[in-house]
Amino acid sequence: MPARGLASGMSITPSATSVLITGARGYIGRQLVARLAGAPGTLGAIVSTDILETPDRDRVPGVIYRLADVRDPALADLMEQYRTDCVVHLAAVVTPGRDTDTELEYAIDVDGSANVLRCCLKRNVPQLIVISSGAAYGYHPDNPPWLDEDAPLRGNDSFPYARHKRLIEELLARARREDPYLRQLIFRPGTILGERVANRLTALFDRRWVLGLRGCDSPFVFIWDQDVVNCLELGIREQRSGIYNLAGDGALTLREIAGRTGKPYLALPRRPVQGAIALLHVAGLTGYRPGQIDFLRYRPVLSNARLKSEFGYTPRKTTAEAFDCYWRLAGGSR
Repeated sequence: MPARGLASGMSITPSATSVLITGARGYIGRQLVARLAGAPGTLGAIVSTDILETPDRDRVPGVIYRLADVRDPALADLMEQYRTDCVVHLAAVVTPGRDTDTELEYAIDVDGSANVLRCCLKRNVPQLIVISSGAAYGYHPDNPPWLDEDAPLRGNDSFPYARHKRLIEELLARARREDPYLRQLIFRPGTILGERVANRLTALFDRRWVLGLRGCDSPFVFIWDQDVVNCLELGIREQRSGIYNLAGDGALTLREIAGRTGKPYLALPRRPVQGAIALLHVAGLTGYRPGQIDFLRYRPVLSNARLKSEFGYTPRKTTAEAFDCYWRLAGGSR
Protein backbone atom coordinates (compact mmCIF):
# COMPACT_ATOMS: atom_id res chain seq x y z
CA MET A 1 0.00 0.00 0.00
CA PRO A 2 1.54 3.35 -1.02
CA ALA A 3 2.77 5.47 1.84
CA ARG A 4 1.66 9.06 2.17
CA GLY A 5 4.93 10.88 2.61
CA LEU A 6 8.14 9.64 4.18
CA ALA A 7 8.31 10.19 7.91
CA SER A 8 11.67 10.80 9.49
CA GLY A 9 11.39 7.55 11.39
CA MET A 10 10.35 5.43 8.40
CA SER A 11 12.00 2.03 8.43
CA ILE A 12 14.38 1.70 5.48
CA THR A 13 16.81 -1.13 5.16
CA PRO A 14 20.26 0.32 5.92
CA SER A 15 22.93 -0.04 3.28
CA ALA A 16 26.53 0.96 2.82
CA THR A 17 25.67 2.97 -0.29
CA SER A 18 28.17 5.74 -0.98
CA VAL A 19 26.51 8.73 -2.63
CA LEU A 20 27.97 11.52 -4.75
CA ILE A 21 25.72 14.51 -5.41
CA THR A 22 26.30 17.09 -8.15
CA GLY A 23 24.92 20.60 -7.78
CA ALA A 24 24.77 19.99 -4.06
CA ARG A 25 24.74 23.68 -3.19
CA GLY A 26 21.46 24.12 -5.03
CA TYR A 27 18.08 24.39 -3.35
CA ILE A 28 17.25 20.68 -3.37
CA GLY A 29 20.88 19.61 -3.07
CA ARG A 30 21.39 21.31 0.30
CA GLN A 31 18.26 19.70 1.69
CA LEU A 32 19.18 16.26 0.39
CA VAL A 33 22.69 16.44 1.87
CA ALA A 34 21.29 17.44 5.26
CA ARG A 35 18.69 14.67 5.13
CA LEU A 36 21.17 11.93 4.26
CA ALA A 37 23.66 13.13 6.87
CA GLY A 38 20.89 13.15 9.48
CA ALA A 39 20.98 9.35 9.68
CA PRO A 40 24.68 8.62 10.35
CA GLY A 41 25.89 5.10 9.77
CA THR A 42 23.16 4.15 7.31
CA LEU A 43 25.22 5.21 4.28
CA GLY A 44 28.84 5.14 3.23
CA ALA A 45 30.48 8.33 2.04
CA ILE A 46 28.22 11.32 1.32
CA VAL A 47 30.12 13.46 -1.18
CA SER A 48 28.75 16.93 -1.88
CA THR A 49 30.12 18.40 -5.11
CA ASP A 50 29.53 21.79 -6.64
CA ILE A 51 31.34 24.36 -8.73
CA LEU A 52 31.12 26.76 -5.77
CA GLU A 53 32.86 26.35 -2.44
CA THR A 54 30.61 25.57 0.53
CA PRO A 55 31.33 27.99 3.41
CA ASP A 56 32.31 26.41 6.73
CA ARG A 57 29.13 27.69 8.36
CA ASP A 58 27.01 25.73 5.86
CA ARG A 59 28.89 22.45 6.11
CA VAL A 60 27.15 19.45 7.63
CA PRO A 61 29.19 17.13 9.86
CA GLY A 62 30.01 13.81 8.25
CA VAL A 63 29.72 15.13 4.69
CA ILE A 64 32.69 15.29 2.30
CA TYR A 65 32.78 18.53 0.32
CA ARG A 66 34.62 18.74 -2.99
CA LEU A 67 34.81 21.36 -5.71
CA ALA A 68 33.85 19.76 -9.02
CA ASP A 69 32.54 20.88 -12.39
CA VAL A 70 30.07 18.49 -14.02
CA ARG A 71 31.82 19.19 -17.34
CA ASP A 72 35.19 17.95 -16.05
CA PRO A 73 36.13 14.30 -16.79
CA ALA A 74 38.04 14.31 -13.49
CA LEU A 75 34.67 13.79 -11.82
CA ALA A 76 35.26 10.10 -12.49
CA ASP A 77 38.29 10.22 -10.19
CA LEU A 78 36.09 11.37 -7.30
CA MET A 79 33.69 8.51 -8.01
CA GLU A 80 36.60 6.06 -7.85
CA GLN A 81 38.17 7.67 -4.78
CA TYR A 82 34.99 7.42 -2.73
CA ARG A 83 33.79 4.13 -4.24
CA THR A 84 30.57 5.73 -5.33
CA ASP A 85 27.54 3.45 -5.58
CA CYS A 86 25.01 6.14 -6.45
CA VAL A 87 25.34 9.47 -8.26
CA VAL A 88 22.54 11.98 -7.76
CA HIS A 89 22.76 14.48 -10.61
CA LEU A 90 21.14 17.77 -9.63
CA ALA A 91 23.43 20.30 -11.32
CA ALA A 92 21.51 22.40 -13.86
CA VAL A 93 20.84 25.97 -14.90
CA VAL A 94 17.28 26.48 -13.69
CA THR A 95 17.18 30.28 -13.49
CA PRO A 96 19.73 31.79 -15.89
CA GLY A 97 21.43 34.95 -14.68
CA ARG A 98 22.35 38.02 -16.69
CA ASP A 99 25.85 36.66 -17.27
CA THR A 100 24.74 33.33 -18.77
CA ASP A 101 23.84 32.64 -22.37
CA THR A 102 22.32 29.70 -24.21
CA GLU A 103 25.76 28.29 -25.07
CA LEU A 104 26.82 28.23 -21.42
CA GLU A 105 23.46 26.80 -20.36
CA TYR A 106 23.86 24.03 -22.94
CA ALA A 107 27.40 23.32 -21.80
CA ILE A 108 26.33 22.93 -18.18
CA ASP A 109 23.01 21.18 -18.73
CA VAL A 110 23.62 18.89 -21.70
CA ASP A 111 27.41 18.54 -21.95
CA GLY A 112 27.63 18.34 -18.16
CA SER A 113 25.01 15.62 -17.96
CA ALA A 114 26.71 13.69 -20.77
CA ASN A 115 29.99 13.88 -18.82
CA VAL A 116 28.34 12.70 -15.59
CA LEU A 117 26.89 9.75 -17.50
CA ARG A 118 30.26 8.89 -19.07
CA CYS A 119 31.96 9.08 -15.67
CA CYS A 120 29.38 6.73 -14.16
CA LEU A 121 29.90 4.23 -16.96
CA LYS A 122 33.69 4.54 -16.77
CA ARG A 123 33.73 3.79 -13.03
CA ASN A 124 30.95 1.18 -13.17
CA VAL A 125 28.71 3.16 -10.81
CA PRO A 126 25.63 0.97 -10.24
CA GLN A 127 22.98 3.72 -9.95
CA LEU A 128 22.37 7.16 -11.44
CA ILE A 129 19.51 9.37 -10.20
CA VAL A 130 18.63 12.41 -12.30
CA ILE A 131 16.24 15.27 -11.67
CA SER A 132 14.79 16.05 -15.08
CA SER A 133 11.67 18.19 -15.49
CA GLY A 134 8.10 18.14 -16.69
CA ALA A 135 9.36 20.73 -19.18
CA ALA A 136 10.91 17.82 -21.11
CA TYR A 137 7.42 17.03 -22.42
CA GLY A 138 7.31 20.47 -23.99
CA TYR A 139 4.66 23.16 -24.26
CA HIS A 140 2.36 22.12 -27.09
CA PRO A 141 -1.31 22.68 -27.99
CA ASP A 142 -1.90 18.94 -28.45
CA ASN A 143 -0.59 17.94 -25.02
CA PRO A 144 -3.19 15.68 -23.36
CA PRO A 145 -5.01 17.04 -20.28
CA TRP A 146 -2.77 14.88 -18.08
CA LEU A 147 0.68 13.66 -19.13
CA ASP A 148 1.96 10.30 -17.98
CA GLU A 149 5.51 9.03 -18.29
CA ASP A 150 4.83 7.33 -21.64
CA ALA A 151 4.06 10.65 -23.35
CA PRO A 152 6.66 11.69 -25.95
CA LEU A 153 9.37 14.11 -24.86
CA ARG A 154 9.08 17.18 -27.09
CA GLY A 155 10.86 19.91 -25.16
CA ASN A 156 10.58 22.98 -27.38
CA ASP A 157 13.64 24.30 -29.18
CA SER A 158 12.42 27.82 -28.34
CA PHE A 159 12.80 27.05 -24.60
CA PRO A 160 16.46 26.26 -23.82
CA TYR A 161 15.56 24.66 -20.48
CA ALA A 162 12.88 22.39 -22.01
CA ARG A 163 15.10 21.53 -24.98
CA HIS A 164 18.03 20.70 -22.72
CA LYS A 165 15.93 18.41 -20.53
CA ARG A 166 14.69 16.60 -23.64
CA LEU A 167 18.24 16.17 -24.95
CA ILE A 168 19.48 14.91 -21.57
CA GLU A 169 16.73 12.33 -21.44
CA GLU A 170 17.60 11.20 -24.97
CA LEU A 171 21.16 10.59 -23.75
CA LEU A 172 19.85 8.62 -20.80
CA ALA A 173 17.50 6.56 -22.98
CA ARG A 174 20.41 5.62 -25.24
CA ALA A 175 22.43 4.55 -22.20
CA ARG A 176 19.55 2.36 -20.98
CA ARG A 177 19.69 0.49 -24.27
CA GLU A 178 23.47 0.24 -24.54
CA ASP A 179 24.51 -0.03 -20.87
CA PRO A 180 21.55 -1.55 -19.00
CA TYR A 181 23.65 -2.47 -15.96
CA LEU A 182 23.54 1.19 -14.88
CA ARG A 183 20.26 1.56 -12.98
CA GLN A 184 18.62 4.85 -13.80
CA LEU A 185 16.05 6.64 -11.65
CA ILE A 186 14.64 9.72 -13.35
CA PHE A 187 12.24 12.18 -11.77
CA ARG A 188 10.28 14.72 -13.81
CA PRO A 189 9.00 17.28 -11.32
CA GLY A 190 6.42 19.94 -11.88
CA THR A 191 7.07 23.31 -10.30
CA ILE A 192 8.90 22.82 -6.99
CA LEU A 193 7.69 24.98 -4.13
CA GLY A 194 9.05 25.34 -0.62
CA GLU A 195 9.46 27.80 2.18
CA ARG A 196 12.47 29.53 0.61
CA VAL A 197 11.84 29.12 -3.12
CA ALA A 198 12.38 32.23 -5.24
CA ASN A 199 12.71 32.06 -9.03
CA ARG A 200 11.22 33.38 -12.26
CA LEU A 201 8.10 31.30 -11.80
CA THR A 202 7.34 32.44 -8.26
CA ALA A 203 7.94 35.99 -9.47
CA LEU A 204 4.62 35.62 -11.31
CA PHE A 205 2.92 35.74 -7.91
CA ASP A 206 4.87 38.65 -6.44
CA ARG A 207 3.31 41.45 -8.46
CA ARG A 208 0.22 43.46 -7.59
CA TRP A 209 -1.72 41.33 -10.07
CA VAL A 210 -1.44 37.73 -11.16
CA LEU A 211 -0.94 38.03 -14.90
CA GLY A 212 -2.20 35.49 -17.40
CA LEU A 213 -3.16 35.23 -21.05
CA ARG A 214 -6.65 35.75 -22.36
CA GLY A 215 -8.29 32.46 -23.31
CA CYS A 216 -5.73 30.32 -21.46
CA ASP A 217 -6.34 28.51 -18.17
CA SER A 218 -2.58 28.00 -17.61
CA PRO A 219 -2.84 25.12 -15.11
CA PHE A 220 0.14 24.43 -12.85
CA VAL A 221 1.06 21.33 -10.89
CA PHE A 222 3.21 21.89 -7.81
CA ILE A 223 5.37 19.54 -5.75
CA TRP A 224 6.54 20.40 -2.24
CA ASP A 225 10.31 20.42 -1.80
CA GLN A 226 10.21 17.87 1.03
CA ASP A 227 8.33 15.45 -1.22
CA VAL A 228 11.13 15.77 -3.77
CA VAL A 229 13.76 15.10 -1.10
CA ASN A 230 11.72 12.17 0.23
CA CYS A 231 11.60 10.55 -3.21
CA LEU A 232 15.33 11.06 -3.73
CA GLU A 233 16.11 9.54 -0.35
CA LEU A 234 13.84 6.58 -0.99
CA GLY A 235 15.45 6.05 -4.39
CA ILE A 236 18.94 6.07 -2.90
CA ARG A 237 18.27 3.87 0.08
CA GLU A 238 16.19 1.30 -1.81
CA GLN A 239 18.29 1.49 -4.99
CA ARG A 240 15.27 2.16 -7.18
CA SER A 241 15.05 2.62 -10.93
CA GLY A 242 12.40 3.87 -13.33
CA ILE A 243 10.92 7.14 -14.57
CA TYR A 244 8.37 9.07 -12.53
CA ASN A 245 6.55 12.38 -12.66
CA LEU A 246 6.74 14.35 -9.42
CA ALA A 247 3.58 16.33 -8.74
CA GLY A 248 1.05 16.75 -6.00
CA ASP A 249 -2.53 15.70 -6.67
CA GLY A 250 -4.56 18.14 -8.76
CA ALA A 251 -3.73 21.35 -10.60
CA LEU A 252 -4.34 25.08 -10.14
CA THR A 253 -5.05 27.59 -12.90
CA LEU A 254 -3.59 31.08 -12.70
CA ARG A 255 -7.06 32.43 -11.96
CA GLU A 256 -7.37 30.01 -9.05
CA ILE A 257 -3.89 30.97 -7.84
CA ALA A 258 -4.91 34.63 -7.92
CA GLY A 259 -7.93 33.81 -5.78
CA ARG A 260 -5.75 32.03 -3.23
CA THR A 261 -3.41 35.03 -2.98
CA GLY A 262 -6.21 37.57 -2.75
CA LYS A 263 -4.84 39.41 -5.77
CA PRO A 264 -6.73 40.44 -8.90
CA TYR A 265 -6.27 38.28 -11.99
CA LEU A 266 -5.42 40.18 -15.15
CA ALA A 267 -5.69 38.27 -18.45
CA LEU A 268 -3.74 40.02 -21.20
CA PRO A 269 -4.21 39.56 -24.96
CA ARG A 270 -1.56 37.26 -26.40
CA ARG A 271 -0.31 39.19 -29.45
CA PRO A 272 0.48 42.48 -27.66
CA VAL A 273 2.33 40.52 -24.99
CA GLN A 274 4.38 38.74 -27.66
CA GLY A 275 5.15 42.05 -29.31
CA ALA A 276 6.26 43.63 -26.04
CA ILE A 277 8.53 40.65 -25.27
CA ALA A 278 10.05 40.91 -28.74
CA LEU A 279 10.87 44.58 -28.25
CA LEU A 280 12.32 44.01 -24.78
CA HIS A 281 14.41 41.10 -26.05
CA VAL A 282 15.87 43.12 -28.92
CA ALA A 283 16.67 45.92 -26.45
CA GLY A 284 18.46 43.44 -24.20
CA LEU A 285 16.06 44.05 -21.34
CA THR A 286 14.80 40.48 -21.03
CA GLY A 287 16.12 37.00 -21.71
CA TYR A 288 12.68 35.81 -22.77
CA ARG A 289 11.76 35.35 -26.43
CA PRO A 290 8.32 35.83 -28.03
CA GLY A 291 7.83 32.09 -28.62
CA GLN A 292 8.26 31.42 -24.92
CA ILE A 293 4.78 32.76 -24.29
CA ASP A 294 3.74 29.15 -24.89
CA PHE A 295 4.99 28.55 -21.33
CA LEU A 296 1.62 29.89 -20.20
CA ARG A 297 -0.48 28.88 -23.21
CA TYR A 298 0.24 25.13 -23.19
CA ARG A 299 1.14 23.97 -19.71
CA PRO A 300 2.26 20.29 -19.37
CA VAL A 301 0.05 18.93 -16.58
CA LEU A 302 1.71 15.93 -14.93
CA SER A 303 -0.08 12.83 -13.71
CA ASN A 304 1.39 11.31 -10.53
CA ALA A 305 -0.47 8.00 -10.87
CA ARG A 306 2.69 5.99 -11.57
CA LEU A 307 4.55 7.64 -8.69
CA LYS A 308 1.83 6.41 -6.34
CA SER A 309 1.11 2.99 -7.83
CA GLU A 310 4.60 1.83 -8.88
CA PHE A 311 7.11 3.88 -6.89
CA GLY A 312 4.84 3.61 -3.85
CA TYR A 313 4.93 7.23 -2.78
CA THR A 314 2.01 9.61 -2.36
CA PRO A 315 3.09 13.25 -2.02
CA ARG A 316 2.32 14.64 1.41
CA LYS A 317 0.96 17.85 -0.12
CA THR A 318 -1.43 18.24 -3.02
CA THR A 319 -0.81 20.95 -5.60
CA ALA A 320 -3.21 23.28 -3.76
CA GLU A 321 -1.71 22.47 -0.34
CA ALA A 322 1.82 23.05 -1.63
CA PHE A 323 0.89 26.44 -3.02
CA ASP A 324 -1.02 27.49 0.08
CA CYS A 325 1.88 26.49 2.32
CA TYR A 326 4.39 28.29 0.09
CA TRP A 327 2.25 31.42 0.04
CA ARG A 328 1.71 31.41 3.79
CA LEU A 329 5.38 30.83 4.64
CA ALA A 330 7.18 32.64 1.86
CA GLY A 331 4.82 34.85 -0.06
CA GLY A 332 1.79 35.70 2.00
CA SER A 333 3.08 39.11 3.06
CA ARG A 334 3.85 40.23 -0.48
